[in-house]
Amino acid sequence: MQTLETDYLVVGAGAMGMAFTDTLAAETDAHVVLVDRGHAPGGHWRSAYPFVRLHQPSAYYGVNSRALGSDTIDQVGWNEGLYELATVGEVCAYFDQVMQQSLLPSGRVSYFPMAEYRGDGRFHTLAGDDYTVDVRRRIVDATYLKTVVPSMRPPPYHVGDGVNCVAPNDLPASAAGHQRFVIVGAGKTGIDACLWLLRNGIATDRLTWIMPRDAWLIDRASLQPGPQFLERFQTGFTDRLTAIDAATSIEDLFERLEAGGNLLRLDSSVRPSMYRCATVSRAELEQLRRIGDIVRMGRVQGLEPGKIVLAEGTITADTSTLYIDCSADGLEKREPATVFDGNRITLQSLRGCQQVFSAALTAHVEAAYHDDETRNDLCAPVPHPNTDVDWLAATMAEQRNQARWFEDADLTDWLCSARLDLMRPMYAPLSGKPQAVRDKVFGLIVAGLTSANQKLDALLSQAAEHGRDDAEQHQRAAGSQA
Repeated sequence: MQTLETDYLVVGAGAMGMAFTDTLAAETDAHVVLVDRGHAPGGHWRSAYPFVRLHQPSAYYGVNSRALGSDTIDQVGWNEGLYELATVGEVCAYFDQVMQQSLLPSGRVSYFPMAEYRGDGRFHTLAGDDYTVDVRRRIVDATYLKTVVPSMRPPPYHVGDGVNCVAPNDLPASAAGHQRFVIVGAGKTGIDACLWLLRNGIATDRLTWIMPRDAWLIDRASLQPGPQFLERFQTGFTDRLTAIDAATSIEDLFERLEAGGNLLRLDSSVRPSMYRCATVSRAELEQLRRIGDIVRMGRVQGLEPGKIVLAEGTITADTSTLYIDCSADGLEKREPATVFDGNRITLQSLRGCQQVFSAALTAHVEAAYHDDETRNDLCAPVPHPNTDVDWLAATMAEQRNQARWFEDADLTDWLCSARLDLMRPMYAPLSGKPQAVRDKVFGLIVAGLTSANQKLDALLSQAAEHGRDDAEQHQRAAGSQA
């Protein structure tokens, strides 16, 4: 057993672990031991399908100290006119460059790939060595929000003999020779699989899309950096607050959010019940709307030769069909944990589905503030959403955090310089302005966020009350029938 001494032991060299370590290394003189079971940094990106891209601009992804991509706008394709989206290859190469060109040369980061963490500061390496780490400050859990992609587990339903079902990783190599394609899953991965098939010339009448739940989607145009998108960003932000303030019910709220362009949906006749932060361009959405055979009969229970067994019935299928399993719960909804807790830090989202920004911010708060009560007040977790109603709870949590950050002048200064913060367009017009002007603007934003949160809280309470009333009516009806 070998012993190491360090200030921080970071468990996980995925995107969050890398973003945390990068900021900590940049803002402190701390030493870090970084342990990961993967052969290279990048986490789930190392297991992702070959045609995956970021759904949000590269400008907001990675680590704070190093830009990802070339800060260009796409000139062709279904993302034309919007900022570039890094490919899986670019993301993996980027994280390797961060490790090899920034973190390791600092002399304050020790990296152990292919190592299994066994808890209590102990890990085992591929070479068979066992280490125990004497941690002077904190153990950082960068695996709590572990992302799972389809290739990392078998399908969660029965696949009969002779049925050809593949993870998206195998789609490019398996597609040739098949006349029918069935995409299982309506989240980000399902969207990507549909778009890949369409991009490669597969006619829509050869596609079936199994969609257990329709999803509310984010318009990628509303999340763009750069001064040319400033007005669009500010309008979207204001429209969201206006929609919340005017809403009379949750149903009315989503109608207003859709009317203002904050949220999109695939089919105007089907009310989505899912929200998972999936982001599309309008051009991509129009392509997805071309798919006519969309099956809304619940989750797949099993795939058998010639048929698909669903929660709400069975449909026939061509025996030569290629099934693409896109059903992994990539961003699992987990109970929030205390971020700063004694000798531990548990990395979580502090803004909805903005993991790398959240990890960098957590590292900054660890470095710049000196008591855990203050740190936790600034870093309240925002659980990953799953349902449409979760949009309200997640928005409340992130708006509460944003308001709290704007009330802290030092933290606001850090946010204004943070590459990963997608709220940067909000700060841009205030650059170089007198502090009094900045305080006034941020004060107005905080007031708007606080008012919106009060309304969201009222809407959630209203929905909960209606749910209780419906349950009581159901119980009374059941009792009278008995």
